[in-house]
Amino acid sequence: MATTLASLSSWHKVPELRRRVFFSLAMLAVYRVGVFVTVPGVDRNAMKQFVGQNGGGVVGFLNLFSGGALGNLSIFALGIMPYISASIILQLLGMVYPPLAEMRKEGDAGRRKLEQYTRYGTIVLASFQSYALAMAIQGKSVALLGSDTSIVNDPGPLFIAMTMITLTTGTTFLMWVGEQITERGIGNGTSLIIMSGIVSRVPETIIGYVQQSSGDPRPLNMAGVAGAFLACIALVAFFENGRRLIPIVYSRRQVGMRVYGAQQAQLPLKVNTAGVIPPIFASSLLAFPATLASLNVPGMQRLQHLMTRGDWVFNTGFAVLIVFFCYFYTGIVFQPVEVAENLKKQQANIPNVRPGKQTAEYIERVVNRITACGAVYVAAICTLPSMFGQAIRMPITFGGTTIMIVVGVALDTMNQVEGHLIKRSYDGLTGPSRAKVRGRRVNATADDAEGDATPEELSEPGARA
Repeated sequence: MATTLASLSSWHKVPELRRRVFFSLAMLAVYRVGVFVTVPGVDRNAMKQFVGQNGGGVVGFLNLFSGGALGNLSIFALGIMPYISASIILQLLGMVYPPLAEMRKEGDAGRRKLEQYTRYGTIVLASFQSYALAMAIQGKSVALLGSDTSIVNDPGPLFIAMTMITLTTGTTFLMWVGEQITERGIGNGTSLIIMSGIVSRVPETIIGYVQQSSGDPRPLNMAGVAGAFLACIALVAFFENGRRLIPIVYSRRQVGMRVYGAQQAQLPLKVNTAGVIPPIFASSLLAFPATLASLNVPGMQRLQHLMTRGDWVFNTGFAVLIVFFCYFYTGIVFQPVEVAENLKKQQANIPNVRPGKQTAEYIERVVNRITACGAVYVAAICTLPSMFGQAIRMPITFGGTTIMIVVGVALDTMNQVEGHLIKRSYDGLTGPSRAKVRGRRVNATADDAEGDATPEELSEPGARA
């Protein structure tokens, strides 16, 4: 671990990597500046008061993931969530609509079409959500400076239209920022935007804890919260790096002018294949009654009251939905039949398992077992912190979902930085000044290509064939 951190500390010595890091930071800075640009016709102070009063429901959830943009009702108030929702909806439609499933197999052309459809879906979802938000806040007032202050200065159709255009444009711009970071920066742009929004709330949360306990410091409670926070980080890092390695053997085959003998490799399967999608889906579904209540749908106010965030009913439903979505989403992103077919095309097999159907059944059994462990881990990490906070009577704003996102994105970004550094070291090894070494490393690279195969590679049609 110390060696890895020492190697990562030299990122600034690589010009290309340095440019990518600075580009990502610059785009994230643009995002953070836009968080403080308020939609025209809105009283920012009144909106902050309104969000503070309703911070336990869907409003607080969206405000956390938007990095406080909803509290300011800024141009980025919807954040990047419509883009994520559109991506997930298209993936779900691919299971029931064959043309979308076939489009995934068309390579880069199909991927570009799916990305285009995702952008269109993002605009549609952002328009609907901005309309619901405008309808929810106009006519609302809060007690500010001893008097009732309206959130919207001039409510009406013009304000609704202006809010829809502004928020939809802001979400579209954030979608473009995320794509630019992914292509020209370092890390996944969408994940970094969410992570930066969450991390930006850390100082405010710490100050709130200190102010809340100024009369009664309760050092043991503060130490307990800090210990639980560190334990959650360690647990998330452990499980997110967890892999189940399935041995595979490549038969004797010819690649180009060379003939390779039997090669041994491993197929790594992640313990938590679904990532942070299950808690995000479960939170959105449990928060949906609050969205309908804001539109004055009959009966939703009572249902919203029953599903108060942090209540035992909410935690139980949250855990059940997380387990369900872990299995559901894993079945979408990982197809054992495709992996088995690709292994068969590559003349590879699992020892003591017949190629084809039996291989697919074996991989499916292994995936189901490790998904059970991953689902229990995700459900526990997303519910236990809030339950611990209730036990010590201290609200914990940053639950397991946010910790999973921050730690997962940090690990992924570190892996990408390390990959750039390894590539740079390899290029230096095979440079013109070391021609003698180069000939040997070309052959070694061909052998290394037979190493561990990832599920993502084997899920692609014709992968490594």
